[in-house]
Amino acid sequence: MEKTGMMLDVREVLVSSEEIQDKVRELGERITRDYRDEKPLLVGILNGSVVVLSDLMRHIDLPCEIAFMAVSSYGAGTTTSGVVRILKDLDRDITGRHVLIVEDIVDTGLTLSHLRRSLLSRGAETLEVCALLSKPSRREVDLEIKYLGFEVPDEFVVGYGIDYAGSYRNLPDVCVLKPEVFEKDTGPPG
Repeated sequence: MEKTGMMLDVREVLVSSEEIQDKVRELGERITRDYRDEKPLLVGILNGSVVVLSDLMRHIDLPCEIAFMAVSSYGAGTTTSGVVRILKDLDRDITGRHVLIVEDIVDTGLTLSHLRRSLLSRGAETLEVCALLSKPSRREVDLEIKYLGFEVPDEFVVGYGIDYAGSYRNLPDVCVLKPEVFEKDTGPPG
């Protein structure tokens, strides 16, 4: 099959849309079992979590609420600066709530570690993490991801909510971007 459109910038499909949907369904079923007597608050981290959160919540068979936060640790680059800024905070009290942070990808873990501390200090009764992808080779802090989709190698991935320079989020698969696409702008990701 000939590549067209955005797929011309893709080196390979790392995780297919079928594999993603199977895993998201499985994660939703686990969350349903684990929170069966609770009403969890799913906190999506913008913008990347939107796709996984919307699919995940349709597989959670119990009442749940959603909220969003926007954080930045990357600035305009492709590597984390290590400084976490909250750009959009929660608009509700989470005291006594069972909070589940939903992320597209966990890289160094610095941003997520900061978010965990912040939300726990606000009185969340429990706080867990659900991430579609994890790059354990890049981890700089110890971090538990209770609900994990896939571990991926240290490649520049896009698709299923994950972007490069605002594009590629709408690819249905998780794909490895060709190096020449991002190297021309910023150099290789670190």
